[in-house]
Amino acid sequence: MALEEHDLRREDTYDASQIQVLEGLEAVRKRPGMYIGSTSSRGLHHLVWEIVDNSVDEALAGYCDEINVVIEEDHSITVTDNGRGIPVGMHEKEGRPAVEVILTVLHAGGKFGGGGYKVSGGLHGVGASVVNALSTTLEVYVHREGNIHYQKFSRGVPVTDLQVIDNKTDRTGTIIHFVPDPEIFTDTIEYDYNILAERLQELAFLNKGIRMSIEDKRDEGRKQEFHYEGGIQSYVEYLNRTKEPLHEPPIYVEGSRNGVIVEVAMQYNKGYDGQLYSFVNNIHTHEGGTHESGFKSALTKLMNEYGKKSGLLKENDPHFSGDDVREGLTAIISIKHQNPQFEGQTKTKLGNSEVRSITDSILSEKLETYLLENPSIAKEIVNKSLTATRARLAAKKARELTRRKNALEISTLPGKLADCTSKDPEISELFIVEGNSAGGSAKQGRDRHFQAILPLRGKILNVEKVQVDRALHNAEIGTIIKAFGTGIGEEFNIEKARYHKIVIMTDADVDGAHIRTLMLTFFYRFMPEAIEKGYIYCAQPPLYKVQQGKNIQYAYNDTQLERIKASLPASPKPNIQRYKGLGEMNPKQLWETTMNPETRTLLQVTIDDARVAEETVVMLMGEKVAPRRQFIEENALYVQNLDV
Repeated sequence: MALEEHDLRREDTYDASQIQVLEGLEAVRKRPGMYIGSTSSRGLHHLVWEIVDNSVDEALAGYCDEINVVIEEDHSITVTDNGRGIPVGMHEKEGRPAVEVILTVLHAGGKFGGGGYKVSGGLHGVGASVVNALSTTLEVYVHREGNIHYQKFSRGVPVTDLQVIDNKTDRTGTIIHFVPDPEIFTDTIEYDYNILAERLQELAFLNKGIRMSIEDKRDEGRKQEFHYEGGIQSYVEYLNRTKEPLHEPPIYVEGSRNGVIVEVAMQYNKGYDGQLYSFVNNIHTHEGGTHESGFKSALTKLMNEYGKKSGLLKENDPHFSGDDVREGLTAIISIKHQNPQFEGQTKTKLGNSEVRSITDSILSEKLETYLLENPSIAKEIVNKSLTATRARLAAKKARELTRRKNALEISTLPGKLADCTSKDPEISELFIVEGNSAGGSAKQGRDRHFQAILPLRGKILNVEKVQVDRALHNAEIGTIIKAFGTGIGEEFNIEKARYHKIVIMTDADVDGAHIRTLMLTFFYRFMPEAIEKGYIYCAQPPLYKVQQGKNIQYAYNDTQLERIKASLPASPKPNIQRYKGLGEMNPKQLWETTMNPETRTLLQVTIDDARVAEETVVMLMGEKVAPRRQFIEENALYVQNLDV
């Protein structure tokens, strides 16, 4: 879709008069977390998004198609675009150049008055001024009207005036270079290449035609470029790259109503897991909102209506539920809105009520046309939904049988579970432990008051390859569901969770990583809300025990091992034991290293972590050979201490 077709390009001139000033910068350095979320790694990366979002706004307006991010050797960042260049004229109210106002005054920019940009992204909208305030140095180069303008700042304060450093440039655009302030970002000022690359790739998918690139000068010029003329259609193809599609290419619909632009791309695959991602002005709406509601209601209603009209659904066939028609569906919803209203705990839920009916009507109209024009694909989709419906009803019967059986038993908890004495879910922890040997050590080493142990035998079922009814008949999965207490599917209730920490505790080797990945895939598919609530964790058992006399230290990776060895006196020679599994640790060691809240390290699982785990399972265990071969070739060099 060409954005200018929907009047996103502004014919108005973009100059100093369009920069509106709302308030100053005083509180940013005092309370940075209020403006960028946190001063941890997440906040550090948010600085880049504030600058990149400004460049994307230029692209949305139709004036920019190249954005480049460079991680410099000193961990500073340079962002370059080929937009119009930030206005450099004098700001009438402030009496300073507009570029200086934008970089020194909070909420100053072309987004607020409606004259500069009709649609703009950026979650907080606090802009480049916050980046400036939280950087030891920020330099801006503006290529505009044949001149290169330059200004330098330190912690938000101008060090130089705006000056013309060259009057011979044949390009336009803005270059911003900033150095994050270590006084603010005390945890780290080192950027993660992968975090930046993934978001830039996402932006390239969401804005067809834009060329995004990233270069890491710390790593011998590591570089990637992202450019997708297919936009969100290409995004869906990318997400389904390890799966077998039911139809090609992905279905794509677009339309606009009352200034709201709606794009939807969707493709069914032969798997059972559904993926639905929604965006508003390039912001990932993790909590959904009215655009997702409109999509879901339209799809469910349309598939039921089409099934009946086409004769594919008989009179005695059950109606499709929303989950039935989304089984095996990967979909992207991207809308552009002039005034999005966000709500929810993390402000990533769209609240505009009119968007539901707009999305519903556009999708209903365009998708119905597609189904009528492609009857063979429509038949495949209806049959897939019908299979999902029958599996759902079979699973419901299986759950009812289980409940009736349990009503006759003294306890509904699985026999292998060594429960804790506490009945308070907020302090209770469930350790899911690989193997009976490790389970025995964990039971003896735990704090019985708040720690429960559930040993599993070997690898659990790969839930990616089965429907829910078969998964429920798997003994290990049934045990986990009973122990957690929430139920699954339509009956899932997070309020019934018996533990607010579920800790996956596997060996620190290849097999352990495989089991952990299967577990994450299970939670991602059957209990995603438990991940969203922050209830799922991975334990971090040590790889090595280093003993020199009475001095004992544990290393969790090879780097730590080398650091410990370097810190020890030369004699006596230390004894280094490599743990092949949790079962090799006695109860006291397991408690000290992996279970004691005072000394352990737990990794909290996010939805993105689980999604990557699910994609890895599909890639390594799916039907497509090419992605599996590519993964092995790219990652074989990183495998260490492989036990054969």
